Amino acid sequence: MQTETAVKMNKTYTVLISLIVALGGFLLGFDSAVISGAVRGITVYFEMTEWMLGFSVGCVVFGAMAGNLLAGPVSDRFGRKSVLIVVAALFTISATWSALATGYAEFIIARIIGGIGIGGAILIAPVYIAEIAPPKLRGSLVSFNQLNIVIGISVAYFSNYFLVNLGEDSWRWMLGVEAIPALIYFLALFIVPKSPRWLIQKRNKGARARGILEKIGGQLYAQATIDEIQRGVDKKEPKGKLSDILNSKYATIMIIALGIAFFQQITGINAIFYYAPTIFEQAGGSTDSSFLQAIVVGLTNLVFTLVAIWLIDRLGRKPLLLLGTSCMTIALLMATLAFNNATYDFNEATLAKMSNEELREELTDLKGKSFDGQAVLFEAVSSRLSPEQFLDFKRNEITNFIQINATMVLIAILLYVASFAISLGPVMWTLISEIFPSKIKGIAISVVGFFNSLVSFSVTQVFPWELSNLGPTMTFFIYAVLSLCAVLFVQKFVIETKGRTLEEVEELLVRK
Repeated sequence: MQTETAVKMNKTYTVLISLIVALGGFLLGFDSAVISGAVRGITVYFEMTEWMLGFSVGCVVFGAMAGNLLAGPVSDRFGRKSVLIVVAALFTISATWSALATGYAEFIIARIIGGIGIGGAILIAPVYIAEIAPPKLRGSLVSFNQLNIVIGISVAYFSNYFLVNLGEDSWRWMLGVEAIPALIYFLALFIVPKSPRWLIQKRNKGARARGILEKIGGQLYAQATIDEIQRGVDKKEPKGKLSDILNSKYATIMIIALGIAFFQQITGINAIFYYAPTIFEQAGGSTDSSFLQAIVVGLTNLVFTLVAIWLIDRLGRKPLLLLGTSCMTIALLMATLAFNNATYDFNEATLAKMSNEELREELTDLKGKSFDGQAVLFEAVSSRLSPEQFLDFKRNEITNFIQINATMVLIAILLYVASFAISLGPVMWTLISEIFPSKIKGIAISVVGFFNSLVSFSVTQVFPWELSNLGPTMTFFIYAVLSLCAVLFVQKFVIETKGRTLEEVEELLVRK
């Protein structure tokens, strides 16, 4: 009976530590989604063009790429915990500065600082948890980081919804409120122990590591884990270098890691999260209803991430990936179909909704006409307006004229988000934390994280241009094709790591 109680207490300790570390995921998710509510405000305040807007939203990824490159090597040298403390400080600075910014360049710098925090948090938090968690709990505990990401996204949507009516400076409150959880995270990290694996592998501090491992699983677990780690240390392999990841014996690992990192972002998830209200406005919703629908998106993400945490150590990594990417493809095709069947009607009622009277006068002669598809509409409208007026129409007035099955758009987006939440969202980071050998883990996760951020930046930078120029139909169709490619990739290349120790995974994947 005492043994069972001890195990429960140890499990509670491990869960508590993992939850604290995973608060970095909360800040990551909040920072990623909060900009969606500020888009309209910053566009007006900083007088942004489409490309300036895309860059202001996506520039975070530049910082994330720097954080990705630095986080692995720095955490190898100074420890996972030390990097996470710096990350928390960066989030605090970024939130405060971006809320107070008065110039475009200043705003961009503040956003990039937050991006550095994102780059560090998204890599080091799951690595720390994977190194401290027992094998049977590792999948679920590492998924805490993804759970916190989606909680952060949901809280950001709620926050935006309640702050949107504060006036023209509401965007400042939306961005600045992040400083509160960032400061809490900074303080909470000081009670977290250092990674026992890092202590043994990098500092040869076995006694200190033993104390931490005994708190996690008792004396027998501590001894078995130390012996296993020590066997790896005794191999006396030289420190990993960047060139090592090109070694043919790591080819399978790098194909899996880079492939999953690519498909996690190229299928459009951050475009959905960053521009959720904009997408729903494109489907004809009002500003308030669009923000409310964004909340529903965030809650869907949260619920199905909980489902993923429950399933990941039961069903396994690969089955979840196959199920999720298949459903993502279906959802994106639904959205494509909904926008493809939309029409744009010019009548007395729709023209009256226009806020720009000058544009209304220019387009009055279109009254009574209906256009099948955005491309045909743009051809007719652009010939009547100056470039500046046409840009205003695309940004602010086009939603007044669309006739679309908005329910189908909402269902498609919710299915897409739910499918991502049980697959590419949590499973990618679980796999990344599991498949790399200790020798190359620091440098490899930095390279993969950098690549993941680069793809993310490409998606978020191009998305506003895609909506305006290709239209939502072609935009969602492109994502659907890429999502189908993800299904095929997972089927061919991804292996199952469920229930295996990190050393067993290394034996399975590293070519002799």
